[in-house]
This record gives sequence, C-alpha cells and structure tokens, in this order.
Amino acid sequence: MDLEGDEMASTTPANSMELQLDEGAKAFVDHYYNMFDNSRPNLPALYDYSSVMSFEGQKIEGPHNISLKLANLSFNECKHYVSTIDCQSTGVAGGIIVFVSGRLQLPGEEHYLRFSQMFHLVPTPEGSFYIHNDIFRLNYG
Repeated sequence: MDLEGDEMASTTPANSMELQLDEGAKAFVDHYYNMFDNSRPNLPALYDYSSVMSFEGQKIEGPHNISLKLANLSFNECKHYVSTIDCQSTGVAGGIIVFVSGRLQLPGEEHYLRFSQMFHLVPTPEGSFYIHNDIFRLNYG
C-alpha cells in the first residue's frame, strides 16, 4: 500500500485551494495598498453598502462614509510596506479573511509606523470581491 501516494491524493486539492487563497489574498493586498498610496479617492469602489470599517477604534459604515474618513485623514501621501499576509477561507461561500501587518511611511517622517489590518472579503455575483469588514490599527510599542 502506497501511503505516500494516498496522502498526496488527499492533500493535493487542499494544498491547491490554499495556494489559490494565498495568491488571491496577495493580489488583493497589492491592489488595495497600491490604490491607498496612489489613488485613495478610488478605494470606496472596493466596498459595498453593507461594508463596515473600524479605523483606530472608530466604526464607519458604508462606502460613502468610508470615503469621507479616508479623504479626511491627517496625511495625503503615504507608502505601505507589507511584512506579512495571512489568510483563511470563511464560512461565507468563497469568503476570505486577510490579515496584514507592515509599516507605513509618511512624508517627512524619519520613522515608520507599524500597522495591522484585517479584511473580510466577500465574493460578488460578478466574480470579484468586495470588502465587507475592514479593521485598521497602528501598533505602538
């Protein structure tokens, strides 16, 4: 009996799905932070009417209010440097939880700010995703 072959057969689909999740999460993260850093006014298109963002403990609901929050941040320019991306599938069919940690560089600032951000991505009927939940925190200390 070839246990190694049986193990391979039973784990290959799971590994393939994990690889797809990882690739999808990385593509989303690259897209999100590129938009945030270079065209922040376009970010609300990634949210839906039911979306909720928590930004440093402040709860914001819906793409219009999220847009206002992002437009009124105390800085206009920044650069995100992603350190880690972790993801898992959710109970929602096709949903993905994405957890990001990294550094944020503001113009004229010598030191980076560390941040963590979590996204719950939900599939759309058109085959893409929208951000259903978004939690952002700076990491101090």
